[in-house]
Amino acid sequence: MLPNCWMVVRIDGKAFHRFSDAHGFNKPNDLNALNLMNACAEHVMKEFTDVVISYGQSDEYSFVFRRQTDLYGRRSAKIATNVVSLFASTYVFKWRQFFPATELKYPPSFDARAVLYPTNDNLRDYLSWRQVDCHINNLYNTVFWTLVQKGKLSNNEAQLRLKGTVSGDKNEILLMVIEIILR
Repeated sequence: MLPNCWMVVRIDGKAFHRFSDAHGFNKPNDLNALNLMNACAEHVMKEFTDVVISYGQSDEYSFVFRRQTDLYGRRSAKIATNVVSLFASTYVFKWRQFFPATELKYPPSFDARAVLYPTNDNLRDYLSWRQVDCHINNLYNTVFWTLVQKGKLSNNEAQLRLKGTVSGDKNEILLMVIEIILR
Protein backbone atom coordinates (compact mmCIF):
# COMPACT_ATOMS: atom_id res chain seq x y z
CA MET A 1 0.00 0.00 0.00
CA LEU A 2 1.21 3.50 -0.77
CA PRO A 3 3.39 5.06 1.92
CA ASN A 4 2.41 8.14 3.94
CA CYS A 5 -1.32 7.40 3.81
CA TRP A 6 -3.70 6.46 6.57
CA MET A 7 -4.46 2.77 6.34
CA VAL A 8 -7.83 1.54 7.60
CA VAL A 9 -8.64 -2.12 8.06
CA ARG A 10 -12.38 -2.60 8.33
CA ILE A 11 -13.72 -5.93 9.48
CA ASP A 12 -17.35 -6.91 9.13
CA GLY A 13 -19.31 -9.88 10.43
CA LYS A 14 -20.61 -12.38 7.89
CA ALA A 15 -24.30 -13.31 8.30
CA PHE A 16 -24.39 -11.75 11.77
CA HIS A 17 -28.19 -11.48 11.80
CA ARG A 18 -28.30 -15.26 11.67
CA PHE A 19 -25.47 -15.55 14.21
CA SER A 20 -27.17 -13.16 16.66
CA ASP A 21 -30.51 -14.98 16.29
CA ALA A 22 -28.90 -18.38 16.80
CA HIS A 23 -27.24 -17.16 20.00
CA GLY A 24 -30.25 -15.28 21.39
CA PHE A 25 -28.82 -11.76 21.34
CA ASN A 26 -31.13 -9.12 22.81
CA LYS A 27 -32.58 -6.75 20.22
CA PRO A 28 -31.84 -4.08 19.19
CA ASN A 29 -28.50 -3.94 21.04
CA ASP A 30 -27.10 -6.76 23.13
CA LEU A 31 -24.76 -5.22 25.70
CA ASN A 32 -22.73 -8.42 26.14
CA ALA A 33 -22.27 -8.76 22.38
CA LEU A 34 -21.15 -5.13 22.08
CA ASN A 35 -18.76 -5.54 25.01
CA LEU A 36 -17.33 -8.68 23.42
CA MET A 37 -16.71 -6.80 20.17
CA ASN A 38 -15.01 -4.02 22.14
CA ALA A 39 -12.80 -6.53 23.98
CA CYS A 40 -11.76 -8.03 20.65
CA ALA A 41 -10.91 -4.59 19.28
CA GLU A 42 -8.92 -3.79 22.41
CA HIS A 43 -6.92 -7.00 21.97
CA VAL A 44 -6.21 -6.14 18.32
CA MET A 45 -5.02 -2.67 19.36
CA LYS A 46 -2.67 -4.16 21.97
CA GLU A 47 -1.20 -6.56 19.41
CA PHE A 48 -0.93 -4.04 16.57
CA THR A 49 0.57 -0.99 18.25
CA ASP A 50 0.49 1.00 15.00
CA VAL A 51 -3.31 1.24 15.34
CA VAL A 52 -4.01 4.77 16.56
CA ILE A 53 -7.81 4.57 16.83
CA SER A 54 -10.55 2.05 16.27
CA TYR A 55 -14.25 2.58 15.76
CA GLY A 56 -16.94 -0.05 16.03
CA GLN A 57 -20.64 -0.42 15.46
CA SER A 58 -22.79 -3.52 15.44
CA ASP A 59 -20.74 -6.31 13.81
CA GLU A 60 -18.03 -4.15 12.27
CA TYR A 61 -14.84 -2.46 13.42
CA SER A 62 -12.44 -0.07 11.70
CA PHE A 63 -8.79 0.04 12.73
CA VAL A 64 -6.81 3.12 11.70
CA PHE A 65 -3.07 2.54 11.31
CA ARG A 66 -0.65 5.43 11.63
CA ARG A 67 0.41 6.99 8.36
CA GLN A 68 4.03 5.91 8.73
CA THR A 69 3.40 2.27 9.58
CA ASP A 70 5.64 -0.21 7.86
CA LEU A 71 3.86 -3.22 9.30
CA TYR A 72 4.40 -6.26 7.06
CA GLY A 73 5.95 -3.96 4.44
CA ARG A 74 2.50 -2.35 4.06
CA ARG A 75 1.18 -5.46 2.27
CA SER A 76 -2.58 -5.04 2.47
CA ALA A 77 -3.49 -8.73 2.35
CA LYS A 78 -1.03 -9.61 5.09
CA ILE A 79 -2.26 -6.80 7.35
CA ALA A 80 -5.97 -7.40 6.73
CA THR A 81 -5.77 -11.17 7.19
CA ASN A 82 -3.78 -10.88 10.42
CA VAL A 83 -6.15 -8.29 11.91
CA VAL A 84 -9.31 -10.21 11.02
CA SER A 85 -7.80 -13.53 12.13
CA LEU A 86 -6.83 -12.13 15.52
CA PHE A 87 -10.22 -10.45 15.93
CA ALA A 88 -12.17 -13.64 15.09
CA SER A 89 -10.03 -15.91 17.25
CA THR A 90 -10.31 -13.46 20.15
CA TYR A 91 -14.10 -13.46 19.72
CA VAL A 92 -14.20 -17.24 20.16
CA PHE A 93 -11.58 -17.19 22.94
CA LYS A 94 -13.45 -14.56 24.99
CA TRP A 95 -16.99 -15.82 24.27
CA ARG A 96 -17.46 -17.48 27.69
CA GLN A 97 -16.31 -14.32 29.47
CA PHE A 98 -19.26 -12.39 28.03
CA PHE A 99 -21.77 -15.24 27.51
CA PRO A 100 -21.10 -17.69 30.37
CA ALA A 101 -24.50 -19.36 30.08
CA THR A 102 -24.67 -19.53 26.27
CA GLU A 103 -22.93 -22.23 24.27
CA LEU A 104 -21.16 -20.99 21.15
CA LYS A 105 -23.05 -23.00 18.53
CA TYR A 106 -20.68 -22.20 15.68
CA PRO A 107 -17.77 -19.80 15.20
CA PRO A 108 -18.42 -16.33 13.84
CA SER A 109 -16.94 -15.26 10.53
CA PHE A 110 -15.61 -11.84 9.57
CA ASP A 111 -14.25 -10.37 6.36
CA ALA A 112 -11.66 -7.61 6.12
CA ARG A 113 -10.48 -5.00 3.68
CA ALA A 114 -7.68 -2.47 3.83
CA VAL A 115 -8.26 0.99 2.37
CA LEU A 116 -5.98 4.00 2.10
CA TYR A 117 -6.91 7.59 2.97
CA PRO A 118 -4.25 10.06 1.81
CA THR A 119 -5.23 13.10 3.88
CA ASN A 120 -6.47 13.87 7.37
CA ASP A 121 -9.66 15.24 5.81
CA ASN A 122 -10.23 11.98 3.92
CA LEU A 123 -9.79 9.99 7.13
CA ARG A 124 -12.13 12.34 9.03
CA ASP A 125 -14.73 11.94 6.27
CA TYR A 126 -14.45 8.14 6.50
CA LEU A 127 -14.91 8.13 10.28
CA SER A 128 -17.79 10.63 9.98
CA TRP A 129 -19.44 8.36 7.40
CA ARG A 130 -19.18 5.37 9.76
CA GLN A 131 -20.67 7.46 12.61
CA VAL A 132 -23.59 8.62 10.46
CA ASP A 133 -24.17 5.03 9.32
CA CYS A 134 -24.18 3.94 12.97
CA HIS A 135 -26.78 6.56 13.85
CA ILE A 136 -29.03 5.67 10.89
CA ASN A 137 -28.84 1.93 11.63
CA ASN A 138 -29.36 2.41 15.36
CA LEU A 139 -32.43 4.60 14.87
CA TYR A 140 -33.96 2.13 12.40
CA ASN A 141 -33.23 -0.87 14.65
CA THR A 142 -34.48 0.87 17.79
CA VAL A 143 -37.79 1.79 16.14
CA PHE A 144 -38.12 -1.59 14.40
CA TRP A 145 -37.63 -3.57 17.62
CA THR A 146 -39.83 -1.17 19.61
CA LEU A 147 -42.63 -1.80 17.09
CA VAL A 148 -42.10 -5.57 17.39
CA GLN A 149 -41.52 -5.85 21.15
CA LYS A 150 -43.76 -3.09 22.49
CA GLY A 151 -46.10 -2.39 19.58
CA LYS A 152 -46.79 -6.12 19.04
CA LEU A 153 -46.21 -5.93 15.28
CA SER A 154 -44.73 -8.85 13.37
CA ASN A 155 -41.28 -8.38 11.86
CA ASN A 156 -42.87 -8.02 8.43
CA GLU A 157 -45.45 -5.50 9.68
CA ALA A 158 -42.74 -3.41 11.37
CA GLN A 159 -40.63 -3.49 8.21
CA LEU A 160 -43.59 -2.36 6.10
CA ARG A 161 -44.43 0.40 8.62
CA LEU A 162 -40.86 1.76 8.36
CA LYS A 163 -40.61 1.49 4.57
CA GLY A 164 -39.92 4.89 3.06
CA THR A 165 -39.61 6.73 6.39
CA VAL A 166 -36.97 9.32 7.19
CA SER A 167 -35.38 9.96 10.60
CA GLY A 168 -38.10 12.45 11.63
CA ASP A 169 -40.78 9.85 10.87
CA LYS A 170 -38.92 7.24 12.89
CA ASN A 171 -38.61 9.59 15.86
CA GLU A 172 -42.36 10.28 15.69
CA ILE A 173 -43.15 6.55 15.56
CA LEU A 174 -40.90 5.95 18.54
CA LEU A 175 -42.56 8.73 20.55
CA MET A 176 -46.03 7.46 19.61
CA VAL A 177 -45.25 3.91 20.75
CA ILE A 178 -43.73 5.19 24.00
CA GLU A 179 -46.83 7.32 24.68
CA ILE A 180 -49.07 4.28 24.16
CA ILE A 181 -46.93 2.22 26.52
CA LEU A 182 -47.01 4.89 29.22
CA ARG A 183 -50.82 5.13 29.18
